[in-house]
Amino acid sequence: MLIAIGCEVIQPKGDTCWEWSPLRSPRAKRILPLCCTGHTRNHDDPALDRLFRKENALLLLLVFAPVALAMEYLWHANAIAIFATSALAIIPLAGLMGRATEQIAERVGEGVGGLLNATFGNAAELIIAIIALRAGLHDLVKASITGSIIGNILLVFGLSALVGGLRFNEQKFNRTAASLGSTLLVLSAIGLVIPAIFHIVAGGGEGGVAAERELSLEISIVLMVTYLLSLVFTLRTHRHLYMGDAGKHGLEEAHAEVGSMKSALLLLLAATAGIAIMAELLVGAAEVTARTLGWNEVFVGVILVAIIGNAAEHSTAVLMAAKNKMDAAINIAAGSSIQVALFVAPLLVFLSYVIGPRPMDLLFTSLEVVAVGLSVGIMALISNDGESHWMEGIQLLAVYVILGIAFFFLPH
Repeated sequence: MLIAIGCEVIQPKGDTCWEWSPLRSPRAKRILPLCCTGHTRNHDDPALDRLFRKENALLLLLVFAPVALAMEYLWHANAIAIFATSALAIIPLAGLMGRATEQIAERVGEGVGGLLNATFGNAAELIIAIIALRAGLHDLVKASITGSIIGNILLVFGLSALVGGLRFNEQKFNRTAASLGSTLLVLSAIGLVIPAIFHIVAGGGEGGVAAERELSLEISIVLMVTYLLSLVFTLRTHRHLYMGDAGKHGLEEAHAEVGSMKSALLLLLAATAGIAIMAELLVGAAEVTARTLGWNEVFVGVILVAIIGNAAEHSTAVLMAAKNKMDAAINIAAGSSIQVALFVAPLLVFLSYVIGPRPMDLLFTSLEVVAVGLSVGIMALISNDGESHWMEGIQLLAVYVILGIAFFFLPH
């Protein structure tokens, strides 16, 4: 049976859903039936369009938030179940926080809006790290910093290059902006390497520990100042370098979804509160979960916590690459790593003097230092030519898997 209702005629595909191609008339609506019973969904309906977007798929995981609370306070479930459900609940909450921040940024103007996006870009993982810091889990906090840096470089950019490269033979991005990102990442690697080298040279002892903490504090000040100056560079003096695909995408999304300031603020507050509650459950169950499953704390922080805190942002980068917006994808991947290294890590060092049981230093394990160094070096090589293809994505993912295996077998 052939069907023609103001559209091009297409033979139904067996028992599957019908598909129509719209006529070339600008007034023709795109109509796609839900099933072969003749029911249709009109894609000109903005509410339905928002509901069925790929970006909103992660919101389905919100169901795990009440489940995690029930497991903790009603059913007193085991730590593994609480860890898993709270982790899944954090993913959509982080996405909602990012969406609210973008909406607020659009309302307050470019300058303040850019600063808001830069400040709250990694708020979810910062909240998780603060709760772990308050609990004295310094190894978990530092591992999550390492995991965020290498995860954004290797996993996010690797997936973006792979997905985009499978759809487009070759993708280009701004070399100047990418080179600056690589340089800032090298600076972050230096900030991690120097305390480790100092530890080897100065040795342990009570005096050595005090010196390492002082060194970490002063390095944190340098990193924070550099980050603030990088904001001046990206938001004011050289803003044009960052207004390619990334800028256009941001403006399109913001204009499409901007709502009232009140609703955006309420969404931001609700998402922040939700992440704080779920992070409390996650951190509380992390040690028992790791011990039960035979995982070391560094592996939990580098792989699991880092992926959980950045999952929503990761999906956005991959979707941008699939639309051939590689500038947006690389800015999300490199920008997030830079923010973690130059802003989140120093901030956590400062906060450890206020809320932690003891000050935190920037002394990372040898494997963490090597992982960050290798990741930064690979990123610099790949971004040097301003082009990417799917094989580069495979290479980045391969390095990430190798490092993940190494962290998994790291002795307790």
